[in-house]
Amino acid sequence: MVKIRVPATSANMGPGFDSLGIAFNLYNEFEFSEEGTENKFYGFKEEFCNEENIVYKAMITCFEKCKYKPKGIKINLLREDIPISRGLGSSSTCIVAGLLGANNIMGNPLSVDELFKIGVEIEGHPDNIAPAFFGGMVVSVLEDGEALYNKIDIKRGITFVAIIPDFELSTSTARKALPKKVSLKDAVYNISRVSLMISAFVNGNYDLLKYGCKDAIHEKYRSPLIKNYDLVYNKCISFGALSCFLSGAGPTIMVLIKNDEKEIVNKIRDFLRSENISWKVKELAIDNLGAIVYKGDTNEG
Repeated sequence: MVKIRVPATSANMGPGFDSLGIAFNLYNEFEFSEEGTENKFYGFKEEFCNEENIVYKAMITCFEKCKYKPKGIKINLLREDIPISRGLGSSSTCIVAGLLGANNIMGNPLSVDELFKIGVEIEGHPDNIAPAFFGGMVVSVLEDGEALYNKIDIKRGITFVAIIPDFELSTSTARKALPKKVSLKDAVYNISRVSLMISAFVNGNYDLLKYGCKDAIHEKYRSPLIKNYDLVYNKCISFGALSCFLSGAGPTIMVLIKNDEKEIVNKIRDFLRSENISWKVKELAIDNLGAIVYKGDTNEG
C-alpha cells in the first residue's frame, strides 16, 4: 500500500500559454494497493467509481508501457482539497498520482522523468503535469514530441491569492473559445510579456508584473465565459494588486500581491461579499516539492 500527495497547479500564467505552470500548497491525496481480483474505488463520487476513472486510466497506461498485468487495483481518494474544473489542475493530480501509484506497484521500474513524459502524452500538454510532478514554477515545452522542462527559482516577496468561482468551466469548453490562429502582433506581445514576467519572478522586480502578466492570446477569449470576470479583475487591480491572470483555463483568477500588502486580501473578500458574489478567496504558498510518495501515516500538508 502506498499513499501519494499531489499539489494543485496553476497553468498558462498570463502570457505563458501552454508552457508555464506553478504548484501550490493545496492537495489531493490518494492511496493505492494491488489486492484481490477486482478493481475497487473509494472516496470518489459515484460517477467516478469505475474504470473510466482518470486515475485508473493513467495507471493502465503506465502498466501497458511496462507490459505489466495487474490484479485487482484498489484506489482510495483520501483527500480532495482541489476543486474540479476550476483551473487548478485537479485532473493533473489524478494523472500524476495514477502514474506514481502504478509505478510503485510494479516496484518503481520507471524514473520520475519517464513518468512525466507519459503524463504529458496523456494530458496532451505539460504545463500542469510538470509542476505537479516537480513542484515550484516550471517552464515546459514539447519539442519533436519530447517533453522538456526547467524549474525557475522565484524570489521571495510575493503572495498568490486564488479567487475561486462557485461554478465549473471545463477545459474543453475553454479550449473551444480560442481562435485557430493568432496575429503576429499578438504573438510578439506574448513573447515579450512572458520574458518580462519570468525575469521579474527571478530577480524580484515585482512592479514589472503589472505589464509582464498581460496576455493577448487566450484570456480575452476565455474571460467572457466567466461571469463577473472583468468586474473582479479590475477591482483587484484598483485595490493595489500587482497583477492578475486566469488560472489554467479558468474560471479561477490568480491575484499577485506583495507580501507586505496582505490587507488587499480582506478588501477583495469584502468586495465580493458586498456584490453577493459567492467566490472563495484563498491565499496560497508555492509548493516546491511536487508529488510525494510515502508509506504509512503522515502529518504532512
